[in-house]
Amino acid sequence: MTSLSSDTLINQLLTNKTSKPKTGNPFLVVEDVSKIYPTPEGPYTVLDGVNLTIHEGEFVCLIGHSGCGKSTLLNMVAGFLRPTHGEVRLNNKRITEPGPDRMMVFQNYALLPWLSAFENIYLAVDSVYPNKPHSQKKELVMEHLDMVGLTESADKKPSQLSGGMKQRVAIARALAIRPEILILDEPFGALDAITKEELQEELLKIWTEYKVTVLMITHDIDEALFLADRLVMMTNGPAAYIGEVMDIPFKRPRQRSRIIEDPQYYELRNYALDFLYRRYAHDDAAD
Repeated sequence: MTSLSSDTLINQLLTNKTSKPKTGNPFLVVEDVSKIYPTPEGPYTVLDGVNLTIHEGEFVCLIGHSGCGKSTLLNMVAGFLRPTHGEVRLNNKRITEPGPDRMMVFQNYALLPWLSAFENIYLAVDSVYPNKPHSQKKELVMEHLDMVGLTESADKKPSQLSGGMKQRVAIARALAIRPEILILDEPFGALDAITKEELQEELLKIWTEYKVTVLMITHDIDEALFLADRLVMMTNGPAAYIGEVMDIPFKRPRQRSRIIEDPQYYELRNYALDFLYRRYAHDDAAD
């Protein structure tokens, strides 16, 4: 059997910077988006001409150096920010404000410290479904606590939970309101390696079961290769844009041990590293 050369393989897995998947109807569309902030020194362009199309049920990871506008892009999808130029659309509707169809999970968990795990999730459910009976809302909360393995910790406050448990609560809270898109801003970045791998596995199980569309920032190439359908690689800021998009070829369901034994894994990993640290190496002098 003749194997493909590394260059041929990589070229087949790269799409152009408009990042349109091969099949299906567009679900989330980022079209010609730029974000410019006024400063005393003049306009400062964070993002410039970003185009990204994501299909329903996809798992897409964004990677790039600090300051390249990844979080700005996610905040526009979430509705916390508006583009200066261009637009972001979900199901052909322009996003102009936050909504329960898009839930964001942050690296710092964003839990209310005076509420228990149950109460943190219940607050979100109650705000989205105020007319549901209390019993149904309670059932929904417990269902999602069970999903992330925290049924026995329902009454614990964040100070009584580990970092991994807090992030599980944050993910359960986001999913409990049945969003169309789960937006993750480097959710596992502050966790130790073992907890990170456990939560990556948990996230894949949840994604497989619910098929929620996921848009996630990561600084970890290995994490992206394990989780994502596609890896969106951003150029450096200011005026950052999508440099390249890599299709991740590994079949699902994925096993970490099997993936890291695949020669393609290291070819893709090295290509992404080369993109970040040679072709788009961070210029510290410009900071």
